[in-house]
Order: sequence, then structure tokens, then C-alpha cells
Amino acid sequence: MLTACGAARVGYQNGEFVSYWWLNSYIDIESDQSPMVKKHLASLFEWHHKTQLKDYAQFLADQQRRLQRIVTKSDLLADNVDIRRRLQLLADRALPELAELALSLRPQQISHLEKKFASNNDTYRKENLRGDLEMRQRFRFKKALQQAEYWFGNFSREQEAKIRIASDARPMNNELMMADRLQRQRELIALLRKIQAQKPARDATIAILKEYSNNSFFERPGLRPELKAFLEASKDGTAQMESVIINLATPEQKAHAIKKAQQWIDDFNLLANTAG
Repeated sequence: MLTACGAARVGYQNGEFVSYWWLNSYIDIESDQSPMVKKHLASLFEWHHKTQLKDYAQFLADQQRRLQRIVTKSDLLADNVDIRRRLQLLADRALPELAELALSLRPQQISHLEKKFASNNDTYRKENLRGDLEMRQRFRFKKALQQAEYWFGNFSREQEAKIRIASDARPMNNELMMADRLQRQRELIALLRKIQAQKPARDATIAILKEYSNNSFFERPGLRPELKAFLEASKDGTAQMESVIINLATPEQKAHAIKKAQQWIDDFNLLANTAG
């Protein structure tokens, strides 16, 4: 599909359907909720289509130009801040629709969500909580390499060895990450059950979800010192690994990344220019 049609165009052609399917897998949307959910997804995609895609294209164009020089860890940490800002903007825009959905949930749907979390957690444990340190690092490295190869194409054995060293240098504490994951899930289930039982006003529900979003994914002001230090070190280590990947890329590999980025830029601009 990515060969026959641009990735962004494929995403937008199928985005509302895929998003509905994804939500349904978590909360088992009931027939009377379906029109509301589809309407909200259409509204969210229209907003995103009209207001965000030009910005995404410009961001990628900036990355293309930067490939012509040495890329530092500081550059990539700044990118991380920019990306998180865009994600928070999207999350905030979706809050009114999510509040209406949360107010419509039935007890059995929240139980369905809880079971879905449990199933996902089983998968996470199988992938991240088995084996010794070497096995876990190798699994993480292969994921990072696969992502890098999407942009730069194949790497030589010598390049892979250097990427592996940078990957392994990142801190690893999968048990700590699992504990944080479970805590955020428990908080969401409790929050949804509270909303379902008390039925607060729409604006109050938006505020509740906004607080959860900030505390669980964005600002996270109440993080335990151990977790905060680990997440900061992980972010720093990932940026260092990414700088290694970019800076060891050959001119041919950088040309591959520039071409790949241009495909996304062209799609974003085309979609933005045809919005509405």
C-alpha cells in the first residue's frame, strides 16, 4: 500500500475506519453510540486535516535540511519537545469528544476496557519481561533498527554494531515501566467508573480527562523521583542513539531518508491543499 500510494494519503483514506475499529476493540461500542463516535471521529480528522498537516510538512522539511550537517543530541531532545507539544495539542482537541464518549459508557464497557488492558499487558510481559538483560536489549535493539531502516535503508554490519552499542547504552528497567503502565491503567479505570456513576457536567468531565492526560502522559507533575529520573535518562539515551544513527549514515542512506521524508511532505501538502 505504501508503494502504491503515499503513506499519509493511505492513513487519511482509512483513518476514521481504523480509529473506530481501534476504539471498538477497547470499549465495545454499542449501536446507539456508533453515530456519535463516527461523527466525532470525522470532526477530529477534519480539524487535523485542515490545521495540522502543513505544520507536519514543515517539520519534516526542517529535518531534511538538518541531515546535511552533524545532528546533536540537543537537536533531537528539542525535536522531542516539539513532537510532544503537537501530541498534546491533538489530545486537547479531542477532549470534548472523549468526554462525551466517557459520559456514555456503560459498566460492561469499562469492564471490557479493563480486560483489553489485561490482554495487552500479557503481550507486553511476553515481549519485555522475559529473558535476561542480553535478551531484552537485543529485542529492544531490533525494534530500534527496524525503525531506523524505514528511513535510511539497510545498514552494514559495522553500522549495526555501533547502533547496538548506542541502543544498549540506554537505561533499561522494564519492571519499572510495567508498574507505571499498570498504575496509569488503574487510574483511568477508576476515573471512568467515577464518571459513569456520578455523571458530572460535560465541562467538568473535560477537566477531569485533561488532568488525567497531563498527569499520565504530558506534564506528569506527580512522578515518583525514581520514575522521573529513569524517564529523563531514557529520553536522553534515546536522543543519543538517534544522533549516532543519523551521523553514521552514508550519503546514500541520508538520500534515502530525504526521499522518504519527501514522500510524507508531498502527501501532507496535498492533503492540506485539498482539505474541506
